[in-house]
Amino acid sequence: MKKIEDQEKEPDLMEKLVALCKRRGFIFQSSEIYGGITSCWDYGPLGVEMKKNIKDFWWKSMTQDRDDIEGVDASIIMHPKVWETSGHVESFTDPLVDCKNCKQRFRADEIKDNRCPECGGELTSIRQFNLMFKTHIGPVEDDASVVYLRPETAQGIYVNFLNVLGPSRRKIPFGIAQIGKAFRNEITTGNFIFRSREFEQMEMQYFVNPEEDDKWIDYWKEERMRWYLSLSIKKENLIIHQHEKKELAFYAKIAYDIEYNFPFGWKEIEGIHNRTDFDLSRHSQATKKDLSYFDEATKEKFIPYIIETSAGVDRTLLVCLIDGYYEEEVKGEKRAVLGLDPKIAPIKAGVFPLVKRDNMPEVSKKIEKILRPHFKVFYDEGGAIGRRYRRQDEIGTPFGITVDSQTFEDDTVTLRERDSMEQDRVKIDDLRQELVRRIWE
Repeated sequence: MKKIEDQEKEPDLMEKLVALCKRRGFIFQSSEIYGGITSCWDYGPLGVEMKKNIKDFWWKSMTQDRDDIEGVDASIIMHPKVWETSGHVESFTDPLVDCKNCKQRFRADEIKDNRCPECGGELTSIRQFNLMFKTHIGPVEDDASVVYLRPETAQGIYVNFLNVLGPSRRKIPFGIAQIGKAFRNEITTGNFIFRSREFEQMEMQYFVNPEEDDKWIDYWKEERMRWYLSLSIKKENLIIHQHEKKELAFYAKIAYDIEYNFPFGWKEIEGIHNRTDFDLSRHSQATKKDLSYFDEATKEKFIPYIIETSAGVDRTLLVCLIDGYYEEEVKGEKRAVLGLDPKIAPIKAGVFPLVKRDNMPEVSKKIEKILRPHFKVFYDEGGAIGRRYRRQDEIGTPFGITVDSQTFEDDTVTLRERDSMEQDRVKIDDLRQELVRRIWE
């Protein structure tokens, strides 16, 4: 067996990954039978499981494993004045140019030599294009009924600051976490699910004393990097990029991006920003609601600073797919493997009878029934055992459980590990506990 390394050197890696995702049921183009719609994606049976596992692991890391973060689920449609106050209506824009010849549109900051990258034609002058999707609420479509699909989930946290602070009896520092859909009418999209118009965010806003903001942004910068490493992402493929002054958003004191080495270059997968007191101050001024915090210990009253951690679910999933993808040659045949961390693999174990006779299928199905309440498992009795293993390897299943003749002698099965292909004998009664240990420890 020969493992093929240096996947980043393969120019067609993204093509292979997109093909695998469609073939095996991870991700499809939305409305494909109608010709598809640009940069909108549907998650299939395996994709939706993997996406849920990523969200569940993030949520557990943020809320269950900590005692200083609460969760919310804010509405996608909010009062339109929220977006006026936050600055999105006025300044959430990208520079847009049109080609006078082929009529295609591009972001002006991605154009070289002021010529159309498709046909070389002349471009229009730059105009600002607002990225928010507009819609209407109620039966009449007029200016008074305009609302927006949220372009980020953070504002839903800020406007609920008091609603969470009171009932939870939290003291600063504390955080509010949220996972939810966001929508941006991007001018240019692409690179599969890296940039799309409908996406899902995992955001946490951490409220701190302004005098401790530097300490907390350093803490969250390191904490978030550790989270990606705990997903078995290769350390050499991750860097922390500090924004230069010209890159900083107008509200930010300091900002960092965690970037991943994609086949198309180093790109952001998460932002960690010190947003100062900008958001709470703006919403307080606009609503006349006091969003300050009184510290009983120090008798201080202040508007909290906010340390934001903002990650994309879809981008995280793409990182895990790319980072885990490799190819092997087995007996001269090339095969693809997804080396996914067991915590986020869509299926945790395949259950196989060695042959379709001698009561092996019946025992295998009993094992599947025992495990199914606790893990997503897959039963397969079709084809040679080696090919069944390889089918599961291709979708990232970390473990294979095989019932063979020895099972009827000592109540053990073969437990095969995907990456090392090592096999151990495990008692059927110990299988659940052994899988829990290998997945989570």
